[in-house]
Amino acid sequence: MKKIYALLILALGCMSHSYSQESVSGIVVSDLEKNPVPGVSVYIKGEPKGAVTTDFDGNFKIKVQQNEGILVFSYVGFKTKEVAYSGTQKLTVSMTEEVSTLNEVVVVGYGSQKRSDVTGAISSLKSENFNKGVIANTGQLLQGKVAGVNVTSASGEPGANQDIIIRGVGSLRSGTTPLYVVDGFALDNTNNGVASNPLNFINPQDIESIDILKDASAAAIYGSRAANGVIVITTKKGAKGNAKINLSMTTGFSTLANKVDVFSADEFRKQVVAVNGTLYDGGANTDWQDELTRTGVTQNLNLSMSGGTDKSTYSASLGVDNQEGIFKNSDLKRYSGRLNLNQKALNDKFNVAFNMTATKLENSRPDISNIVGSMLTMNPTDAPYVNGEPNINLSNNVFNPLINQRIYSDETNNNRILANIAPSYEFIKGLTYKFNLGVDYSVSERDIQQIPYALYADKNKGTLNNIMTTNNNVLYENTLTYNFSVKSHSFTVLAGQSYQKIQVNQKNYNFEGFADNGIEPKNQLETIVKSTGHSSSAVENELQSFFGRLNYGYENKYLLTATMRADGSSKFGKNNRYGYFPSVALGWNITNEDFLKESEVVNNLKLRASWGQTGVQEIPSKITKASYTESNLGNNTYPLDPSATNLAGYPYGSVFTRLANPNIQWEVSTQTNIGLDFSLFNNRLSGTVDYFNKVSDNILLEVKPVDPIQPAPKYWTNIPNMEIKNNGIELALDYSSDKSKDFSYSIGGNIAFTDNKVENSPYKILTTGGAQGSGQSGATINGALNGYSIGSFYIQKFTGIGADGRSQYQDTNPDGQMKDDDRIVAGSAIPDYIYAFYLNFKYKNFDLGFNFNGAGGNKIYNHVAMTSFNRGQLAKSLNTTDRATEFSNEATINSNTVSTRYLEDGSFLRLNNATLGYNLSPKMIGLDNVMDNIRLSVTGQNLFVITKYTGYDPEINTGTSVNEIQSFGIDYFSYPRSRTISFGLNAAF
Repeated sequence: MKKIYALLILALGCMSHSYSQESVSGIVVSDLEKNPVPGVSVYIKGEPKGAVTTDFDGNFKIKVQQNEGILVFSYVGFKTKEVAYSGTQKLTVSMTEEVSTLNEVVVVGYGSQKRSDVTGAISSLKSENFNKGVIANTGQLLQGKVAGVNVTSASGEPGANQDIIIRGVGSLRSGTTPLYVVDGFALDNTNNGVASNPLNFINPQDIESIDILKDASAAAIYGSRAANGVIVITTKKGAKGNAKINLSMTTGFSTLANKVDVFSADEFRKQVVAVNGTLYDGGANTDWQDELTRTGVTQNLNLSMSGGTDKSTYSASLGVDNQEGIFKNSDLKRYSGRLNLNQKALNDKFNVAFNMTATKLENSRPDISNIVGSMLTMNPTDAPYVNGEPNINLSNNVFNPLINQRIYSDETNNNRILANIAPSYEFIKGLTYKFNLGVDYSVSERDIQQIPYALYADKNKGTLNNIMTTNNNVLYENTLTYNFSVKSHSFTVLAGQSYQKIQVNQKNYNFEGFADNGIEPKNQLETIVKSTGHSSSAVENELQSFFGRLNYGYENKYLLTATMRADGSSKFGKNNRYGYFPSVALGWNITNEDFLKESEVVNNLKLRASWGQTGVQEIPSKITKASYTESNLGNNTYPLDPSATNLAGYPYGSVFTRLANPNIQWEVSTQTNIGLDFSLFNNRLSGTVDYFNKVSDNILLEVKPVDPIQPAPKYWTNIPNMEIKNNGIELALDYSSDKSKDFSYSIGGNIAFTDNKVENSPYKILTTGGAQGSGQSGATINGALNGYSIGSFYIQKFTGIGADGRSQYQDTNPDGQMKDDDRIVAGSAIPDYIYAFYLNFKYKNFDLGFNFNGAGGNKIYNHVAMTSFNRGQLAKSLNTTDRATEFSNEATINSNTVSTRYLEDGSFLRLNNATLGYNLSPKMIGLDNVMDNIRLSVTGQNLFVITKYTGYDPEINTGTSVNEIQSFGIDYFSYPRSRTISFGLNAAF
């Protein structure tokens, strides 16, 4: 009985203890001002139902059942914070304000603005939203992230060039490349000697944010270089506080993402016999796509440090990036260093900002078209190796590409420094003068060589092409900015002057005949048999500019932005040296009106409208001036010496190669834009809608003279009345759940519809893409025609195979004959729409994100299929796909003609990026005294693509330009894209 009483007493004691709740109290203040924050939700972690809120003075008191635990503090506009408690202590919790979309800073030309004050179409991307994984350049960070910005890689090569198109193609000769501005320095898009992407010199991990200026109002401050849009890149800066150290390491593995379905060895044997071809059976079973590709390993290491005081801040980083491609001899190595400093003095009136990036880039490239062509057409019954060495006895006397990989190399070494210093002084409150001095200096040496190979007669000499390039870009800028307010009126006035000088020098040498002694040709020039050619060039361009901008606001409701820039470029003749680029924009913050101020649904609603003009000056230098050469051929000479018996004895005469035209004017793009920004339901749902109309005129081209009697075959001129029109709609939408909970998610996306059209062209077609290869060179594939999109495929319509085994085409006239005017417009390489969407999930310390992107309404010309996948190739015992056997009655001598037979749907949907991450608490592994955070992640890139295109990848363009007019949508033995899985570790100290 006593035992029962003892147990009852013990049980009652436990119950009394469990029901005796303690409480934790305290105050919540803001991090900067230390002001009390009312309305903050406070709850025990994992028990949000028991939440209390802070009172008007920021005080709180919450009952707890355990002596120790974690409290969660959350409030709109502040970052959610977790604080450990012990006993009944009184807490003082400091919460950091979370920069809202309206208050976030947007970088504009020569300054910055709050998002709520922006009147132009500007899209911003912060580093936490960049694409993850193995990234070589800025374009890869952006792909699929911004409405109206189409990023297409030219190939799958590490650091490949990209076509970045902002709101449609607005020029023929000047391409689509936007202006890049890095920390206030405008880069030059001309040659710097690197065959891959010139932006590879910027370490992506050094970038803090990217702002895309899309409409003329936002971009007009850059005048003559902004017609293709402006991409403003801001690198990471230091901030006041303790020193922060961040170490990140990534290892990635890349493989061929997709194979072209060529015949296997067994299928090949059957099909060659079936078409009555000559079968060369080597007895092997070889997959040449496997033999000529590899698993590329990428290693990336970055170390950064930042910190500062009230007067001085710093940020520095070192990075090493070694990216292997899926082909041998395909590598991109980057060694980068960055230093950003900011120093204040004289009561904070004097400020000096210094930014410097130094990069050493080593780029190795294989013989791409040769390798791709070989691995698709090589006889699969041939053995790649014999006794461990590459087989030299292949069918059709084909040169083994495995040998070519050993003896061919294309290596570029580039050293580049981008630095600018910008001292500023505030004379009176709001009035600041700033001087910006910058230099972008690049030196490159490229060696394309072939080592002598004695076993092949045409490979036994060895060759070397040595190209040396220097690019020096110097910038001087003076700006004066005045910010002031008069009662409810706010003003920001900017006036500035800019001078930029670009000098590019290049020397090119070709040599042939080297000793076969195991030494690379570039290292034994003394053994050369002969020089096969040499050349040099020097270009110097200057740009003198004056600009101004007025930003006006009334009660933060009604906004006005007016801009004017005058650019004088040495590229243009004396009659039109200067161009003038105005813009004006209006904004209405509807949310700040009385009828919406108290709305619990609408948090932000702003209407924008703008008009402006921008220009294009990315044209060849010297085209306004006459150019000559010497010749003693034909009518270019006269027999002054009576003893001369042939042209060799005649003197050389001067001949025009280009006529002077001092009247050449700028290409001008005129754009109007109407946009709406909104956020609803406590900023959970936000988005933008924009309509734009962009018209480019004064189109500048090199054309043939109308009068056949001219001293030069071509000349440069503006085409009267010709216009390139782009209009469309952009939509971006984002939704986020309550981030204070253990599980949260966000979803969003963007889509842009663009209609591109050429009007009033005096030419039937301006070719943008032509065929290549034996018997095909020069044939038009696509071009610009009146009433159609740039990149329209103007080709014959394939109707089948006739009784004679030859291809038949539609007689469009019809006149019974097949001529050029029987061609039809069969679609365009430019997509009708591009889109992207994302899904992000977070559960406690885990996060998972998916990014998709796609395009639709475009076509791709499969030049590879036209060149290689035909019945004639199969009959010669060269491999193909089942295209060669599609028509049983097709003759093996049927010719390959540019036609719709090789035109395919280019629409696609790609899982571009997927990342799984885990934030490991250093305390869990006993490192909380050393580290602040540890993040582990695994990322997949290009995990799958849904498309009907039969080539390696639908997102591709070989760039077969004609007369330097940019091409689109042609696939000609391009470097295939890879699929990459990477593992990352990030540690913050």
